[in-house]
This record gives sequence, structure tokens and C-alpha cells, in this order.
Amino acid sequence: MLEVTCAIIFKDNRVLIAQRSTNMKLPLKWEFPGGKVEPGESKVACLAREIKEELNLEISVDKGLTNVMHHYPEFSLHLYPFICTYKGGELNAVEHAQVKWEKIANLMAYDWAAADVPVVKKLMELYR
Repeated sequence: MLEVTCAIIFKDNRVLIAQRSTNMKLPLKWEFPGGKVEPGESKVACLAREIKEELNLEISVDKGLTNVMHHYPEFSLHLYPFICTYKGGELNAVEHAQVKWEKIANLMAYDWAAADVPVVKKLMELYR
């Protein structure tokens, strides 16, 4: 069971979404950016590190949402989503095919990784 964090980063009433690259697991699916928790690392520290490494952004981690356990055919994960605020940095997608700031109302138009779907639904419920 992988422990993974994801950031729902707000900036100007939009959230940052990322499309997985063709060489990643779940190619071209959309997700909220984040990554695997390293041994001994807190989830908040993991998220700040991953967002800096993968997107060159500084964030504040504000609050957690409901965790998601999902079983894909090849692996299982425990996803810890967090509401975050953009604090600075020039967006630079290092690992993803593309990243974009999107309105919450438009999120269901994307082909999401299955583990992220409950997070998208919860977000849309919270920010109608």
C-alpha cells in the first residue's frame, strides 16, 4: 500500500491540475499533484517537497480532506489530499505532460485517475 499525498493548490479561484506523462503509471490521466511519502517524512513535509521538486512552487498546506484508499490492478494506494495555497514560484512542470489552473466547476470534464475522483467530487461539493 503506497502512501501518497496530493495538493489542491488554490490561486485566483482556480486549482492546479496535472496530466500524467506517457511514461508514468496511469498515462495521461489527470490528477492533483503530489507524491509518495518517504520513510520518516510527515505528509505535510512530503507535499511541500514534491510540489517544489515537480512544479517549482512554494505552497502552504492548509487542511486535510477525507483520505482515499484505492486499489488499481497493479498497485494500491492510500491518498491523503490537502487544501493548499499558492505562495510563490514560477510554475514549471518537470514530470507531467501538462499542468493548468482550472475552475472547480470544470473539473469533471477531465479524465481523472480513479483515486482522484472522490477528491474531485468532495472539492466540488465544498466549493459550489
